[in-house]
Amino acid sequence: MTKLKLGPLADDKPVKISVELPAAVHRDLVAYAQVLGRATGKTAPEPSKLIVPMIERFMATDRAFAKARRDRTAQVTGGSSEKSG
Repeated sequence: MTKLKLGPLADDKPVKISVELPAAVHRDLVAYAQVLGRATGKTAPEPSKLIVPMIERFMATDRAFAKARRDRTAQVTGGSSEKSG
C-alpha cells in the first residue's frame, strides 16, 4: 500500500455502513479468510474484517482513481495537474 506522509486525522471517526453481499462473494470472503489464516499460521479472521483492507488496497492501487483524485484536488486548490517541461 502507498505510504502517505499524512497519517490518520485525530478527529476522523469511522462510519458504520451495512451492505448486502451476494452469497458467492461471502463464500469467497470466507475462503480468503481461511487461506489467509493458513498463510499466516493464525486463526482465520472474520470475513467481515477483510472488507476494509481489501477496499483500501483496491483504491490505493487504482491508478485511474489516483489520477482523478489528483486532478480534482488540483482543480479545488487552483493548481495545475499538468507537468511543466
